[in-house]
Amino acid sequence: DALKHNIDTMAAFFRDRPCGLRPHFKSHKCTTIAKMQMATGAVGITCATAREADVLADAGIGSILIANQVVGVPKIARVTAIAKKYDLMVAVDSVENTRALSEAAAAAGVSLGVLVEVDIGMGRCGVAPGDDVVELARVVAGSPGLVFRGLQGYEGHTVLGRDPDERRANTLKALTAVVDSRRRVEASGLNVEIVSGGGTGTFDITGAYPGIDEVQAGSYACMDWFYGETRPEFRQALSVLATVVSQPRPGVAVVDVGVKGIGAEFGPPRVKDRVDVAVARFGSEEHTILSFAGQPLRVGDRLELVPSHGCTTCNLYSRFYVHQEGTRQDVWEIEGSCRSE
Repeated sequence: DALKHNIDTMAAFFRDRPCGLRPHFKSHKCTTIAKMQMATGAVGITCATAREADVLADAGIGSILIANQVVGVPKIARVTAIAKKYDLMVAVDSVENTRALSEAAAAAGVSLGVLVEVDIGMGRCGVAPGDDVVELARVVAGSPGLVFRGLQGYEGHTVLGRDPDERRANTLKALTAVVDSRRRVEASGLNVEIVSGGGTGTFDITGAYPGIDEVQAGSYACMDWFYGETRPEFRQALSVLATVVSQPRPGVAVVDVGVKGIGAEFGPPRVKDRVDVAVARFGSEEHTILSFAGQPLRVGDRLELVPSHGCTTCNLYSRFYVHQEGTRQDVWEIEGSCRSE
């Protein structure tokens, strides 16, 4: 129910807007969930790697964006193979990568869509806003086998901001940079079909900003506790089932999930529905130590741990066990887990 609520809530925001939703697969990595998102109006699916794009294509997702640079002969061969059957786009931020993609696409006889990535403040990938964007867009547009589709600008440095006013101000500053670059590219005579970016933390800002065409929100579907503090309208649908394996002393219990079993980049996990239980120490490979002050925890008890980072948690597992009203309803494969290449 929480998953369906999250998917429906996000879909409802975009339903009557000119901006579309292209959810990010890297968060849940499950094609069943991707198909649920498509069924509620998503314009396509975003992913992070060529292998994830393979998984989506195998599932029949017809419009795929790899929101990263695809570099190297094996990976480029994989995306050109997908482009023979599906609408596929990739991001670029260099002439060298553009030329390699062009040579492979032309040799394969395919048309590969390309978004020029713009660094709008995150300081990761992307060319600087303005003239550099126009120059690279021209190179893409003039490259055999490539189709210039538009721009990508991800405001990842703003999506987790805790203060809503500060998050909004920082996001608007970033969006101004990518939309200004759009205007410059259009003034040069090139058509910009798509400007894509955004995330769960900024979907309502980015999705309503003139000049943005697609939002790549991903975490909203399953959620984690860290993002949940920023976007409380979404429910925590994801947890990791853990078992108490030791109760070494009063008020302390040890469960069988450690850093190998739950994403914790933004802090240790939290125990679902037990406010009297705290994570006393987290960091062992296979164990988490809990302290409790209320109802005792005993060997064999099972608890749900809510991760601070859902994306890296899902990548550790091969399936979801789907529950509704306390009863297991289904098992969904996480086909995209461990598909980083």
